[in-house]
Amino acid sequence: MYVHVAGEVTHTSIFEGRSLIEHYASRPADDVFEIHGNIYVGKVENVLPGMEAAFVDIGTPKSAVLYRSDVQFDPDEVETQGETPRIEDLLRAKQLIVCQVTKNPIAHKGARLTQEVSLAGRFVVLVPNSTTYGISKRLPDTERKRLRKILDRVRPQGHGIIVRTAAEGATAEEIERDVTRLADQWTRISELAAAQNRPGLVYREPAFAMRMIREEFNAEYRSVLIDDRALYEDLRDYVTAVAPELAERVEYYDAQAEQLSLFDRFHVTEQLAKALDRTVWLPSGGSLVIERTEALTVIDVNTGRNVGSSSLEETVLHNNLEAAEEIARQLRLRDIGGIIVIDFVDMDVKENRDRVVKVFREALARDKTRTQVFNISDLGLVEMTRKRIGEGLLESVAERCGTCSGRGLIVPEDLLG
Repeated sequence: MYVHVAGEVTHTSIFEGRSLIEHYASRPADDVFEIHGNIYVGKVENVLPGMEAAFVDIGTPKSAVLYRSDVQFDPDEVETQGETPRIEDLLRAKQLIVCQVTKNPIAHKGARLTQEVSLAGRFVVLVPNSTTYGISKRLPDTERKRLRKILDRVRPQGHGIIVRTAAEGATAEEIERDVTRLADQWTRISELAAAQNRPGLVYREPAFAMRMIREEFNAEYRSVLIDDRALYEDLRDYVTAVAPELAERVEYYDAQAEQLSLFDRFHVTEQLAKALDRTVWLPSGGSLVIERTEALTVIDVNTGRNVGSSSLEETVLHNNLEAAEEIARQLRLRDIGGIIVIDFVDMDVKENRDRVVKVFREALARDKTRTQVFNISDLGLVEMTRKRIGEGLLESVAERCGTCSGRGLIVPEDLLG
């Protein structure tokens, strides 16, 4: 992991071997765009039964939205005519609620909220006032049994707990310390919320680089290099406190002494430039063309310079298999979310089509963001969804053109009179 601070923007790059697989550009919490994970006291502005949603004022310039599925309630306190309470039965205008941002505002859309608040720690996630109880499915069965015994002993009364993958090998004392810290943190948050009589922030998530260390950094990482002294000391102190065995892997990169910037030294800039291009070249000469629209992202697969050697079907299959692997990497690298439609090169043999989809799903399994992939349609298209949390890599580092507003076309002024 390479962390580069440039002015107010902190760039975090994650490499597997020599390949850039994730890159994030984060700015200081500004109470407008970087609010994911923050907890607020919100004031319900209006409830829309037809949309099964409510608009909530959380003290930011743009109202946030809370959907019916994200509303928490006590069944004993709700009187309804039907079996399932409707959103108008649960919320009313001017009501104050505690809520958490699950998705940053994107373009004209406000932030998305949930009333199921969660607090993430190094080893566990605390879900206050919940019966949630879970252990990461990525852990082996023997480890899950061991952790379940620890949880039964340390789980705080009235709160839910989810054990993270990072808890593998953690001692009972480490997990108990994590749970206790989160429970104390929730006590402070709930006290602040109870004392607040207007919309506003009650808990802010730490800086993005700190969250990445908290949620991602483990023994699989060889090192974390940071080129900002203050941030390095903060992250080193945090790792020393929660995972002392990994502290020596957090290193300071002195750009002045090295006479080369961190990103130039490890060829991050070069790979990042390619990640912002609409065309991606495949090893055998084929290409991907990635186009973002308001509704969805379209990826077109081309054979390009890949002419093969045996038969057309074999050439197309090889090209599509390369494309499947690369598309999975590009979705993760560019942080593309929402609906995605992929136009693979047409294949006549059904077994080949199934093989491409199978390889694609296997490649996506390495992506921690939830995805859903459908089989190739009659038109030869693969439709999929990838959970959208942020605005995406391109939007986070680039500005929309003021002349054409991002359309890529300039309408003649004389045509408009």
